[in-house]
Amino acid sequence: MSTNATIILTFLAVIFVISGLSKASGNEKGLSGTRDVNVKDGIARVIGVFEALLALGLIVGIKWNGLAYFPLLGLWFFMAGAVFVHFKASKVRTAFPAFFLLTLISIALVLI
Repeated sequence: MSTNATIILTFLAVIFVISGLSKASGNEKGLSGTRDVNVKDGIARVIGVFEALLALGLIVGIKWNGLAYFPLLGLWFFMAGAVFVHFKASKVRTAFPAFFLLTLISIALVLI
């Protein structure tokens, strides 16, 4: 695995562990983004659990080459869904972080 891929995977793992755990724990700041686009707290907490688990999968994928592909695909679908939900709720400005992460995940999928 290249150094660029390792750096991107590490960055993504840190971001998704933090955001996933803040959603899963029910933290007000973690759930505020999902509340803005009318996602119920229970669903957002489940999404947070999956984000954190997929981020841990990225960490395992950094250690063992090739295993990061499946967690990246899972996170790609979550971020594509997030962009869709933001656009559907007419919150285009708040879709930028999800779009940025979707782009980074796409780059990582090409690099690994």
